[in-house]
Amino acid sequence: MKKTLYTILALAVSFIAVSCNDVLEETPKGQVLTNSAFTHSTDLESAMGVLRYKVSRASFYDTQFVQGAMGDDWATHPASNKAAIREFDCMEISTGNSSLKQAWHDMWLVIKAANFIINGADQTPDVSEEEIARYVNTAKFWRAWAYFDMVRTYGALPLVTTLDIDYGTGLTSVAGIYDQIIADFTDATALPNLNENGLCPEVAPGINNDPNSGAAHAMLACVYLNMAGWPLNKGQEYYKLAAQECEKVITGPYYYKIYPKYSDIHSVACNWNNTEAIISVYYDDQATNSNDSSLMTRGGISDFPDGPGIGAYNNTRGEYKFYYDFPEGPRKEAVYYPHCMQDGVTVPFWDSSVPELIQFPYFGEKGWPNKGEYAGKEYNKSITFDHQCNGWDMQAHMLIRLSEVYCWYAECLARTGGDLGKAADYLNQVRNRADGAETNMYSAGMGAEKLAEAAYNEHRWEIAGWWPATQSCFNDLVRLKKLEAHYNYRKNPTAFNFGGENFTEPYGPVETWADWRMFVPYPQEDAQRNPNLNVDPSMKITDEFINGTEVITQ
Repeated sequence: MKKTLYTILALAVSFIAVSCNDVLEETPKGQVLTNSAFTHSTDLESAMGVLRYKVSRASFYDTQFVQGAMGDDWATHPASNKAAIREFDCMEISTGNSSLKQAWHDMWLVIKAANFIINGADQTPDVSEEEIARYVNTAKFWRAWAYFDMVRTYGALPLVTTLDIDYGTGLTSVAGIYDQIIADFTDATALPNLNENGLCPEVAPGINNDPNSGAAHAMLACVYLNMAGWPLNKGQEYYKLAAQECEKVITGPYYYKIYPKYSDIHSVACNWNNTEAIISVYYDDQATNSNDSSLMTRGGISDFPDGPGIGAYNNTRGEYKFYYDFPEGPRKEAVYYPHCMQDGVTVPFWDSSVPELIQFPYFGEKGWPNKGEYAGKEYNKSITFDHQCNGWDMQAHMLIRLSEVYCWYAECLARTGGDLGKAADYLNQVRNRADGAETNMYSAGMGAEKLAEAAYNEHRWEIAGWWPATQSCFNDLVRLKKLEAHYNYRKNPTAFNFGGENFTEPYGPVETWADWRMFVPYPQEDAQRNPNLNVDPSMKITDEFINGTEVITQ
């Protein structure tokens, strides 16, 4: 068993916020809440332990990334107790939505924990400047990651970079938030490279779960890619910047490499030292030697169906159109779960023996055996989920993989008049693995437009249903302004034939499309505390909220 991933604190820092204001508003009661806490050399690692823990809790369940349901790859149960997620799936989200509150809350906790280190680490005695810089830049990496998630989800945000309390923090425009994100990730590129074992540094033996310079460059590539599209529409200049960052990851002094088989990516065997994962969040229930479920993740139980003989929650399931369009081959077989009704008998979702309420394609990437004789083995699709898995597991949540960088690089080259032969080569590396054969279906002769669209598609197939992905299908739809088409499709869905039967999405949006739907609302509780969050949704896509240079106050 791997040793401690998290240093869970003797340092008593309480992070119990539920809003931007709550992130700042606390009753100390003896907790260490100021940067004067860094009085011993061990305090810095203790504070970093808090930050790692907050990152893990902001990543451990699908409800933190529920905006991914707005994409075209996954949806949720048509009935049951999934109303909060269904609102996201329909892109018609109420301000009192419980998942909205949780997603907002958890990212603010990461920002607060990061700010604690950034604003106090330099006071730590008996620690070298080099080590302090590593801790600060690691904290900046995670602060930028949290803001990057939030700015693409909510739009303009309060920008909080200090420990100061301000109950009426104004909103910084989307462009202003991106400026901070770029500054933080740029500083994080000064983090060390991977060592000869592919690790840097080892937070636990054999595990690279702190960001390194390659991860920072990969994040910058993703940031510039998004800035090139909606809502900032920076265009070619930023596609070129994204391509430059991709090239640094691909050709840099790192040890990343893609697996020859797609099924290896999410395997148990590759979980702790994944060569394709550029940055991951790791989980370990042995971290405190107490089998503490708070150090584990909820993965497969949310992704598998809740039908007879399966025993999962069915928070997520595949959309028919996405499944229909998904190219056949080993990648599709690894991504989707065929539906297991009873031990030894597997049937496709369209089989008449499957209850109607769960007749959907499901994602199997988070199947993680941890019960009895199956513990530590690879997931067996012919045995029911509840025989192999319980509700908690230790699967790493990969935030960015090398194959994604290949897709981004190819798209950016195609969109900027770059080397189309090189773009085709990187896409072929991704697609050949997906097909399980050297199909080499992409070529420079396809032209820039078709190669760019192919890169977009290959990326979405690579990360289908993987809700921890930094760049989800939802994010791709937004930056390319394809979300409206998906909204209208879900409003009037097409029937797809599987096994001789027609299947149509069972629910969808009912309102008229508007571009402000590409941002979700601020939580109601927070808008009541901070009037600057109490804005009409249509205001969020105005130039003031997107490109403004002044802090927006109500």
